[in-house]
Amino acid sequence: MTAPAPAGRAPAAGPGDAPAPARIARFRSARRIPAALTALAVLGVAGLFLYDLIAVRAGRPGMQWRRELADQLGQKTPADPWVLVAAGVLAVAGALLLFLALTPGLRRILSMRPPEPEAGVRAGLERKAAALVLRDRAMEVSGVQSARVAVRRSRVKVRAQSHFRELDEVRADLEEVLTVGIAELGLAHPPQPRVRVTRAPAGKR
Repeated sequence: MTAPAPAGRAPAAGPGDAPAPARIARFRSARRIPAALTALAVLGVAGLFLYDLIAVRAGRPGMQWRRELADQLGQKTPADPWVLVAAGVLAVAGALLLFLALTPGLRRILSMRPPEPEAGVRAGLERKAAALVLRDRAMEVSGVQSARVAVRRSRVKVRAQSHFRELDEVRADLEEVLTVGIAELGLAHPPQPRVRVTRAPAGKR
């Protein structure tokens, strides 16, 4: 997955200096469904009030529901249970919208390190694809009969079963192979492998 990179370039490294690690932002979700639902709700409420306002200005009586709502609001106090419930619902909805607006989303995509930051291209790798690649690498280790790999943002959890060899030796080989495999994925923030090796059941060896 590729996308245009944001504007701005990292400063060039001087002769003999190691290249400074570039800050690569995560992919952000467009949040189309929450944005569409919020826009429709605001549009519907605003349309009702605008229609009622135009009707009153044209000399017609206002809508019955608006008059009853105004009377109820004039009689209720902030300590009324219904007012507290409505305020709580609105606060939760507002907090949810803020959470959706501030969080990047697209957690299934891991940002990759571009070979040439000046090219203006961003790349991403899906977690399932990364897990499949690392699982294939794990299965190449001698003694591994089966392996399950789960890729997270900061860690790669590997559960393997071995049908021969010492478990400590298999674990050490797995950690070495996975470290190389993670580095070859070219991720902007390489996760750390966490390996767990158990002995395969006797009937499955």
